[in-house]
Amino acid sequence: MKKIYFLFFIMASLFLFSSCNDEWKDEQYSHYVSFKAPLDDKGVTQINVRYKAAGKVTYQLPLIVSGSTINNSNLTVHIAVDPDTLQKLNYERFQNRTDFYYKELESRFYSIPETATIPAGENTSVINIDLTLEDIDLSDKWILPLTIVDNPSYGYVANPRKNYRKALLRIMPFNDYSGIYSGTALKIFLKGYENEAPIVRSEIPTFVADDSTIFFYAGMIDEENIDRKKYKIFAHFDEETKIVSFSAEDPNIKFEAFGTAIFKVDEIMDDVRPYLLHRYITINNVDYTFTDYSTVSDKTISYTVRGTLIMERKINTQIPDEDQAIEW
Repeated sequence: MKKIYFLFFIMASLFLFSSCNDEWKDEQYSHYVSFKAPLDDKGVTQINVRYKAAGKVTYQLPLIVSGSTINNSNLTVHIAVDPDTLQKLNYERFQNRTDFYYKELESRFYSIPETATIPAGENTSVINIDLTLEDIDLSDKWILPLTIVDNPSYGYVANPRKNYRKALLRIMPFNDYSGIYSGTALKIFLKGYENEAPIVRSEIPTFVADDSTIFFYAGMIDEENIDRKKYKIFAHFDEETKIVSFSAEDPNIKFEAFGTAIFKVDEIMDDVRPYLLHRYITINNVDYTFTDYSTVSDKTISYTVRGTLIMERKINTQIPDEDQAIEW
């Protein structure tokens, strides 16, 4: 009798196992079309592209068909610029602080195709976004907002979740010198009080001005300051002499640089991950003064800034694409 029960149990198990396997032959999820553009903590997707003076660079934005089975249709996916979503993001995040708002990337800086094809037998494709970023002012926070256009006649369904059918791409070109520098060795003094305790910033973000020039904000001014554009300090790197030349646009900040700033580049391979290159850029002898004339109404405050700036860039030498190889 026990043998009969045992055989019955085995046959029932085989039947259930066979039924479960058959279920996987059918689609378990919907075939939705989505962007691959994960959001960061600011609600956007930062894309890093090499700055090329008067040249074009192409960013490939991935398209994905979701589901547990292979897409069996040739899909022509329609893409459009979506300023409405950007407006909603700005208001929900910043309310009436319009100086914080992201700006829609001007059409002169990019071109995108109206459609992209995902061929049958494939679940992924890319959209080629051509960028020409010469003269872009990165003191503005530029966003290229895109959406997948949905229409019953198109033969596909855009993902109903907005974070998947939308892409809010923050455009961040880089050159050899741009990035986030450590500010712990850069001391900020009230002018005339250089022997007293300094102010120190932990990090100093820098932005591309051209292929050999970056800019940062003077002293304690940062990207959240309403008057940040007035306090842009440009640093030009001369590869031959290794001299860094500083300058400013706004004469009202009374910018003046002293001495000769020198930069050096050191490269060290990682001890634990031998494919990882650590590239350090050090700017020595930073020494300048400027006047803050807008933070306090009817008052001017002058500062002296002295010290060293250091940036580390981690590069995975196994990845051929430069923007993907850098660990941002």
